[in-house]
Amino acid sequence: MKGIVFTEFLELVEDKFGLEVVDKIIQQSNLPSQGVYTAIGTYDFSEMLGLLKHLSEHTQLSIDDLLLVYAEHFFSVLASSYPGLIEKYNDPIELLSSIENHIHVEVRKIYPDAELPTFEVLEKTDTKLVMIYKSSRAMYSFGLGLMNKTFEHFDTTAKITFEKLKSDGTEVKFSIVKTNE
Repeated sequence: MKGIVFTEFLELVEDKFGLEVVDKIIQQSNLPSQGVYTAIGTYDFSEMLGLLKHLSEHTQLSIDDLLLVYAEHFFSVLASSYPGLIEKYNDPIELLSSIENHIHVEVRKIYPDAELPTFEVLEKTDTKLVMIYKSSRAMYSFGLGLMNKTFEHFDTTAKITFEKLKSDGTEVKFSIVKTNE
């Protein structure tokens, strides 16, 4: 997992819960990296799981809820750091339907060894998008948070529902219906 995901996560934890909580979850997680990350480095996903687990225990928030909040923060990071990825689009449905064929292609140019989920578009109209998320990391709540912020970015709203196609969350069907123009 790319270091930027870790550095931004710890920054968010510090902003929301304080530096003491950052130190606490790093210590509790017994990380091979000792919680020292660089944005361009690559780290084992198990480290993120440890941090999330201990933050969840500390805050009494579910890991899915934490991932949702983190994704909303991360969207802002992407929008400011890589505006070209988003500014190319005029519509949230267009942006979301292009994740696999444009966004992830561009991300791989920046981070060639990034392990990204796949998104298969099953149905797309001007107001509806149905796609399948697949990832061994089961971070579909992170994807949901990014989707929410995408609609907010375009000053529109949508009803986003999901169905776990695999109980462990490694395959999830998202149905997105735009609710205003």
